[in-house]
Amino acid sequence: MPVTREAILTAISDIPLPQGGTLGAADIVRAISIDAGTVRFVLEVENAATAKAYEPVEAEAKARVAALPEVTAVQIVMTAPAKPAPPKAVSGDAPSLKIGGHPKPQAGPQAIPGVRNIIAIGSGKGGVGKSTVTSNLAVALARAGRKVGLLDADIYGPSQPRMMGLSGRPASPDGQRIEPLHAHGVTVMSIGLMLKEGEALVWRGPMLMGALQQLLQQVNWGELDVLLIDLPPGTGDVQLSLCQKAPVTGAIIVSTPQDVALLDARRAIDMFGKLKTPVLGLIENMSSYICPSCGHEAHLFGHGGVASEAETLGLPFLGELPLELEVRLAGDSGRPVALGEGKVAEAYARLAERLVQDGIA
Repeated sequence: MPVTREAILTAISDIPLPQGGTLGAADIVRAISIDAGTVRFVLEVENAATAKAYEPVEAEAKARVAALPEVTAVQIVMTAPAKPAPPKAVSGDAPSLKIGGHPKPQAGPQAIPGVRNIIAIGSGKGGVGKSTVTSNLAVALARAGRKVGLLDADIYGPSQPRMMGLSGRPASPDGQRIEPLHAHGVTVMSIGLMLKEGEALVWRGPMLMGALQQLLQQVNWGELDVLLIDLPPGTGDVQLSLCQKAPVTGAIIVSTPQDVALLDARRAIDMFGKLKTPVLGLIENMSSYICPSCGHEAHLFGHGGVASEAETLGLPFLGELPLELEVRLAGDSGRPVALGEGKVAEAYARLAERLVQDGIA
C-alpha cells in the first residue's frame, strides 16, 4: 500500500526539538510530495542558526520516513527565509511587519512581559454580548484603579475598535514591535485597527494562529494587572492557540439565560477543561429588561439559567447584567456604558470589584 502524507506526519510528529516541544506541534513541515516511493518535504525553520541546531531533527525524520513501507528514498530540504531590514515606519502608520503566516515554534506557553494576569472571555456561541461585556469590564476595571489591557482576538469579526471608539492605526517604529492604542484608561490592540472598516480576512487556521501569537508577543503591552482577551465564538483555532501559547490565568464564560445559549456555553466550559484552563466563573448577560415607559421588568431570554448552571457545575456565578438600550447606544458610539452612571454601570462596577477582591484582576 503506497505511503500517505498522514503516515509521514504521524511518523515524525513526536521528534523532539532542540528548544523543546515536538516537530508536529511546531508546524514547520511543508510541501510534502510522494513520487513513486520517493518522499520529499521541507523543514521551514526560523534562521540559519536554527537550521544548524535542527540537523539531528532532520536526520531522525529522514530515518523514520525511510523506514516506512514502500518508501525507497527520502529528500529533506531545510529552509530559513532571509529577513530584509524592515522599512522605517512613520509614527501612526500601520506596522510594517507582516501579520499572519504560520506561528513560530514555541516551547509551551510563553509569558507576556509585564502582564500579571491573562483572562480569556469566551462563549460557546455568538450573539450573547461577549464583546460588549469585555469592553465594559475592561473600562470598569480601569475605573477601579487596575492597569488593564484588552486584546480583540476575534480575528474574523473584530468589534473592539468600534466599541472602544478607536480609529487610529498602531505604530511600529522598528517594524518588529507594535505600539497599541489607548482608550478610556485601557490599552487596546485589535487586528481591526490594521484593516479598513468592513475589510474581510480570508485566512486558514495556521495564519489565524500566527496572527494571535504576534498580537500576544509582539505588542508593547507595558505593565498590566490584567489583560482581557475577547475570544471569538465557538471552540476553535484561536481558543486552542491562546491556551497553548500564553499562560492564561483563567476563563470567564458569558451566556444569556436561555437553553440554546447554555448548551453552547457548556461546550466552551468543556473545551477549557480539556485545555486545562480554569473557568473563573459565569456571567448572565441580558438577564432582564425594564421597560422605560412603564417600569415593567421582563425576562426576554429567561432568567436565572446561568446561575443554575454555575451551581450545577460547581463554578462561581459572577453576576447578572441587564439588557438596556443604552448599552447598545454606548457601544456603537465608542463610549462603553461602564464609563457613566446608572444601573448597568453599577453592575459592571460590582463585577470588577469582585474580580479585584478575588485577586484575578
